[in-house]
Amino acid sequence: MHKTLIAIAITATLALSACSTIKNDSTVATMVQAQNPFLQASTLQYQAPDFSLIKDEHFAPALELGITEHYQEILAIANNPDAVTFENTIVAMEKSGELLNRTSKIFYNLTSSNSNPTLRKVQGEMAPKMAAHSDNINLNPALFSRVENIYNTRADLNLSAEANRLVEVYYQRFVRAGAKLSDSQKKQIRGLNEEQSTLTNEFAQRLMRLTKEIAIVVDSKAQLSGLSDSAIRAAAADAKANGQESKYQLNITNTTRQPVLKQLDNRELRQQIWQASANRGLEGENETASIVARLAKLRAERAELLGFDSWADYRLAPQMAKTPEAVYQMFGSMVPAVVANTNKEAADIQAMINSTGGDFELAPWDWAYYAELVRKDKYDLDASATRPYFEFDRVLKDGVFFTLNALYGVSFTPRPDLPVYHPDVKAYELFDEDGTSLAIFYADHFAREGKRGGAWMSSFVGQAELLNSKPVVVNVMNIKKAPAGEPTFVSYDEVTTMFHEMGHGTHGMFSKVTYPTLSGTSVSRDFVEFPSTFEEDWAAHPAVLANYAKHYETGEPIPEELLNKLLKSRSFNQGFDTLEYMSAALLDLEWHSLKADAPLQDVASFEAAALKKHGVDLSAVPPRYKSTYFAHAFPGGYSASYYAYMWSEILAADAFAYVQTQGGLNREIGMKFRKTIREVGNTVAPMDAYKAFRGQEPTTEALLNRRGLNK
Repeated sequence: MHKTLIAIAITATLALSACSTIKNDSTVATMVQAQNPFLQASTLQYQAPDFSLIKDEHFAPALELGITEHYQEILAIANNPDAVTFENTIVAMEKSGELLNRTSKIFYNLTSSNSNPTLRKVQGEMAPKMAAHSDNINLNPALFSRVENIYNTRADLNLSAEANRLVEVYYQRFVRAGAKLSDSQKKQIRGLNEEQSTLTNEFAQRLMRLTKEIAIVVDSKAQLSGLSDSAIRAAAADAKANGQESKYQLNITNTTRQPVLKQLDNRELRQQIWQASANRGLEGENETASIVARLAKLRAERAELLGFDSWADYRLAPQMAKTPEAVYQMFGSMVPAVVANTNKEAADIQAMINSTGGDFELAPWDWAYYAELVRKDKYDLDASATRPYFEFDRVLKDGVFFTLNALYGVSFTPRPDLPVYHPDVKAYELFDEDGTSLAIFYADHFAREGKRGGAWMSSFVGQAELLNSKPVVVNVMNIKKAPAGEPTFVSYDEVTTMFHEMGHGTHGMFSKVTYPTLSGTSVSRDFVEFPSTFEEDWAAHPAVLANYAKHYETGEPIPEELLNKLLKSRSFNQGFDTLEYMSAALLDLEWHSLKADAPLQDVASFEAAALKKHGVDLSAVPPRYKSTYFAHAFPGGYSASYYAYMWSEILAADAFAYVQTQGGLNREIGMKFRKTIREVGNTVAPMDAYKAFRGQEPTTEALLNRRGLNK
């Protein structure tokens, strides 16, 4: 399933410094005298951004000045003549960069969720400066000498367990950034980092332009047979908004599979939509294929400089998986069963095509449409019959919020007084059971121009007792909003994604740690998806379903017979869902397993060879993301790490199965999960945190049950 991409706005944002790129000229001086809201912390609760004051023109000067100020703070730490201590080095770095951190967190959130040409221009200009700033910190020999001194003597410093963990994280960060390289190697890595930063930004911007460019415009309503009346009205509204009167626009989301393919009767239109999705970025002004090839090579060269065989080896060394071989083994052990399951599903779909008069072989654009017919036939379930029971507001409040209250004792109170960055965004305050205020939460669920595809969680303010800061968190999705005055219905996949993203959200909002570097979701890539995936399965829990799956007009609960059909059908099409995910994860890993001396790759040829190598090259089931729009792997933070969703799902499925043996939906087990997993951030090693909750390491049995692959 689509799952998320967590939008971490440049990992190095807290550690940036590009003094060589900054000039203390009249631009900065003018900005200092101007009324720029970033110059002081927001006066709103928990320093929530005051979007009523923030304008596009405020970002560039605030970022520039933020880099300058942060660099001066870093120089003062590195050149401090006093004896090296944990407080005057590590803690001092944790407290540095206030202006830059405040501005960049808001800036990178908006460039993902509410972008425009002005912000994209600033983003392009800042990308190399941010990369250089990060290098100027991580490659500063005097600063690293202090960090290394503390690391080597940490056993004698009487540090708390959390402080000791922080020292180890800092030391690893510096070493992995190249702090131990020679001067000539540092110069090389600076060049690689600058080019990579520029290219990842360009990839993201081209992909956003492509998404708008490849939308399908339909002339006749008759071509939209199969879509609901509400969906047709929405398509007409989108076309009108883009100057296409009396036409219908079908937007393309950022996956290979498109949601409308389930419903459209017109096979030619389905093919047109699928091909627009699958072939984007291969050619034209906004092609991304050349960027993919170059990024893969740049990353391989950087890994070699740092002493690793490949970027995948470099990336996985600090993760739970440790090596690419461990990931290949995990997928390899599952491929035969998944492919066999998928082939059975394909045979059922082909039989349905034949029985309904289709004289053609199953193609990718047919799968979703005919799979729904098979689902209806096999489970007597018409997906459209469930739609009136999944109204967006009810799912959010009576489903997601209800579950969080039942498990963790928290409640959400609307905060309409807080300014937001778009009218569709809603603000809430999170309260604990005893009335203590915990966080501010923003819900940004609806698709619009200027928002990248996918779903993610991010923070405007991170939790840290050191800084006396409480979390300000946002969830972002791309649900198609109904026309004005009509209810918005969500698919069951979107229901589970809402639960998933709130799993990330509470991971950030429940954080209870001292140091910002270790707070919230700042954990390894193959652990961060565990708490969110764990939250998904509550969407199908009987007590939860009974509370939110109600008819949007009458309030009547979903009929038991229909509900049973829905629950039984959950394992349907899991071969397809698993295979398209695995194919993308393997593709990501293959790109990032290339050696530094490998030539630039032809994207189409490389993809075909990679999929064939692992036995996942089924023509009717392409990867969830192809390389040219694989935002997780190329501009995003999941390079060589897209496998993490499956790795984390093993933990999530095992944990959820364990919870059911402890009474299921109840406060006692919920609070144990909150305290051992969600509150600790990265203060505890991931497996130690898991065992503190579960009592043992996970097995894969529950995962196979979850996906219906053990039958």
